[in-house]
Amino acid sequence: MSLSPEEISKIQTFLRNKFGTDRITIMARKKADDSAEVMIGGEFIGVVYKDTEDGETSYDFNMAILDIDLA
Repeated sequence: MSLSPEEISKIQTFLRNKFGTDRITIMARKKADDSAEVMIGGEFIGVVYKDTEDGETSYDFNMAILDIDLA
């Protein structure tokens, strides 16, 4: 269930198009091969996880927003 460099590139392109910015980068994680880190302008914002079930693959983008960041 590892994320290939090709998948990471496709996810990065999708997120850049969806959010309208080329500042989004996706980087493979060193200790987990089923997910990748999502960065904007060098700042970590979340993780993309790969899930394969019943022959279908999906990707889950998880972003935590701290209440102190909303002020």
